[in-house]
Amino acid sequence: MRRFITAIDAVNQGLGQGIAWLTAFMVALTLIVVVIRYAFDAGAIALQESVTYLHALVIMLGIPHTLKVDAHVRVDILYSRLRPAHRAAANLAGHTLFLAPVAVLVLYTSLPYVVDSWRVLEGSPEVGGIPAVFLLKTLIPVMAVLLLAQGIADSIRLTLGLVQRD
Repeated sequence: MRRFITAIDAVNQGLGQGIAWLTAFMVALTLIVVVIRYAFDAGAIALQESVTYLHALVIMLGIPHTLKVDAHVRVDILYSRLRPAHRAAANLAGHTLFLAPVAVLVLYTSLPYVVDSWRVLEGSPEVGGIPAVFLLKTLIPVMAVLLLAQGIADSIRLTLGLVQRD
């Protein structure tokens, strides 16, 4: 169990660190696109689309990392007043009742969508665009799997913490 938790944490931590660099790169690329457009009055469809791809990477791979570092949004009216054991129980309930079913639903519903995209090797509708929309769509089930794995790892960690307190 501990190996699983450590492995999932390491994967999502590594992705989170990579995302930080992707975000900086995305900002620089956006600046380049703006300069090309307004200083040189030229378009750069592939560069513009690459910003979209990077944005998708940051969002989709950032979701599991955000869960890992416990930085997700929550209604903190009651949670902040709870004792640590009750917080752990609330997190465990949230993971079990909400996170896992939603991650499984996203995975289940996205697979046919992604398979269809791979079947035709879907590309950009724009002339000169990036011919890899199928890769972009693949991020949806990848995010669902990583989120579910992080949720399971956190649930195991929370359960072990609750059991060891009793």
